[in-house]
Amino acid sequence: MRKGSTKGTEGLTHPVMTRIRDDKYQELSSIAKRTKDQTISSIVRDIIHNNQVKVYTHDESTDLLLEELITLRSELNAIGVNFNQITRHFNTYPEEDKKRFYAKIGFEKYQQVETKIDRLLELISSLCKKWLSG
Repeated sequence: MRKGSTKGTEGLTHPVMTRIRDDKYQELSSIAKRTKDQTISSIVRDIIHNNQVKVYTHDESTDLLLEELITLRSELNAIGVNFNQITRHFNTYPEEDKKRFYAKIGFEKYQQVETKIDRLLELISSLCKKWLSG
C-alpha cells in the first residue's frame, strides 16, 4: 500500500489538478519544509478541508542557550554532590580544627554555586524576554 492511501469508501478517488503562480508554489514549498512529513499536496488538501496546518520553527540561538543551561545543570549537580560530602565530613569529626577546615571548603563551594546561579538567572531572564515578547 502506498503512502497516504486509505481503505474503504473514505479513499481519495478524484484527482483535482490546477496550476498556481511561482510565488504561491514557493510559499507552499516553504510551508511543506517546515511541517512534519507533509507534501505540498497534503497541505493543499488540509487547506481545502479547513484542517489545521502545523508549522514548526527552529531557532538555533535557543540551541546554544539550552546547551549552556545543560552545562550549568551538570556543574551545579557536581557542586551539590561535593557540598554534601563536605557536610558529611564536617558532621563526622568532633574536632574544631577539622570542622573549621571543612567549613572553609564549604564556603568556597557556596561561592561557586552563587556565581553559577547568577549565570543561570541571566539565562532564564533572556529566555523569558525572548518568549514573552513574541
